[in-house]
Amino acid sequence: MEAGPGASVKLSIRCILSRSARYWLYCLYDWYTMMTRLNVSKAREEFPEIVNRAAYGKERTIVSRRGKDLAAVIPMEDLRLLERLAQEELDRTDIEDARSALKEAEEKGTIPLRDLMRELGD
Repeated sequence: MEAGPGASVKLSIRCILSRSARYWLYCLYDWYTMMTRLNVSKAREEFPEIVNRAAYGKERTIVSRRGKDLAAVIPMEDLRLLERLAQEELDRTDIEDARSALKEAEEKGTIPLRDLMRELGD
């Protein structure tokens, strides 16, 4: 499925009629992220073209079998973005865990490392 002139006209009219900036951004994202969906057999036949469309046309292709999505071929920019978002989520989780540990230490108190080592028998 490719975005053509007709799609951009529909996009513009629908989004201009909406007063929500968030909806406008969603419309742009929706238009930008139109994806082709192919079954495994068709994807195998067209694999070089699928890769070229991802690399040069920034097109995303979903590969499915019996109606179930299995994989996607995406541009490298998309992969880098997904990796960055995943790392940011891990960092956010680490920060939350560290804050929780500091709060617990403030509430319950701490003990010196030497005392802990003695307690553990080292």
